[in-house]
Amino acid sequence: MKLWRIKIRIFVVIKNVIMYKVRVILDVEEDVIRTIAVNEYETLEKLHIEIASAFGFDGQEMASFYTSDNGWNQGEEIPLFNMSESDFGLSMTTCIINEILPHQNDKLIYVYDFLQMWTFYVEVVEKSDEKISENKIILAVGKVPDEAPNKVFESDKISSDFDEDFNDPFNDFENIDDLDLDNL
Repeated sequence: MKLWRIKIRIFVVIKNVIMYKVRVILDVEEDVIRTIAVNEYETLEKLHIEIASAFGFDGQEMASFYTSDNGWNQGEEIPLFNMSESDFGLSMTTCIINEILPHQNDKLIYVYDFLQMWTFYVEVVEKSDEKISENKIILAVGKVPDEAPNKVFESDKISSDFDEDFNDPFNDFENIDDLDLDNL
């Protein structure tokens, strides 16, 4: 009798699956866009594989998702593998799509291959009760360039007030050989 109840619960879960339409935009000059239909209960690891495949990559490089706000500001990292010293850190294998992206228009930034820095903008464009048997690409626009674009990493300008406030007594010489260490 207990086995029968388990089967019914599994059926109910499968019956109420929501399909997510996820728009993925490659950060390059020309438009390169893929819209992928995925099951809401898939892991981010599965979404990583789907995105990599949709853009012609083999999925074997390191990658991370980053939470993002509506302005596409990079937030918390969700790495491919748990990098924390405890077993409770975030990773793509432990994050379910509907928990990380619970609402339409929720966003992630996806970085694939940290040497090439392919960067993608990921957004839930639609949630529906439409049934899908497997994840699939439902829209493909543009061709992926042969090489990743060069990324420019900039930081905020640090104020020169720091130099004025920091009184370094050893800043009066150009060469360490000029320092008289015997008479300190």
